[in-house]
Amino acid sequence: MARYVANRLAQAIMLLVIVSAIGFAILHLAPGGPLSQFAASAQMTQEDLDRVTKQLGLDRPLPIQYLDWFGRMLKGDWGKSYRDGEAVLSVITSHLGATLELMATATIIAVLLGCWIGVLGALRRYSLFDTLATVGAMIALSIPTFWFGLVTIYVFSVKLGWLPAGNRQTVGDGSFLDLLHHLIAPALVLALVETAMWGRFMRSSMLEVINQDYIRTARAKGMLEWRILTVHALRNALLPMITVAGLQLPTLLGGALVAETVFTWPGMGRLFLDSIGYRDYPVVMGILMFSATMVLIGSLLADMLYAVVDPRIRVG
Repeated sequence: MARYVANRLAQAIMLLVIVSAIGFAILHLAPGGPLSQFAASAQMTQEDLDRVTKQLGLDRPLPIQYLDWFGRMLKGDWGKSYRDGEAVLSVITSHLGATLELMATATIIAVLLGCWIGVLGALRRYSLFDTLATVGAMIALSIPTFWFGLVTIYVFSVKLGWLPAGNRQTVGDGSFLDLLHHLIAPALVLALVETAMWGRFMRSSMLEVINQDYIRTARAKGMLEWRILTVHALRNALLPMITVAGLQLPTLLGGALVAETVFTWPGMGRLFLDSIGYRDYPVVMGILMFSATMVLIGSLLADMLYAVVDPRIRVG
């Protein structure tokens, strides 16, 4: 087990280095570069730009800039925002809570609803419910998240007035009910695609399990059907879902970026897009590395948990 964890950890570190190098190169080689926001000011002279270039270390070769940035990042110095001079880690952590709140709520909804739909679809294979669930999943996976968000705002905010059109809370309120009221729409939109994925994966896993010999043996011995489904079928069908949970994290982060933008939710996704528009490259790189670390940790924890519940994985 220790060797397995060490191998996965080494792979994760290598991937982080590759992601950081590619992201750093793309941002600094993009048209405009880090100085584009400073150059846009009419008050900036060429001398001022040269001074800023030297202060930021942008006059050095790109590999040297990357190694310097990466070394400082390992020491906990992720740089400072071009926008207000605040430390990058402080900027990210100030928006992290909103993103985790949205992602956690959407995940709970998706797991509970998706697993229920998947199990019921497997038990009633090719029924009307299974057909409608399949069609609904295909629609949810085919239509962009932002479209669902805009439709939700138009129907439930503009037309019906049931839900707020955006933001995390009402100015001057901040009560739990107000926070929950603002959370409903973005969480449901973000959970929609996740529910479809969980439902399809759970259906496939459940179908595979209920056709196993030990399920038929349990029925032949006269065991109650509900006990067969809960003790034997459902427990074994949930094992592959551990891996699915790790693989869903990148999709969840991408969906959160879209949902936060549509609903003006003050999370990391909206911060990422705002920072790109402002050419705030230290914050962009910080969010990129933070998100990549979250994804790799989630994948690593999912693999470790699967290795614990299924001893066959340890041998591989």
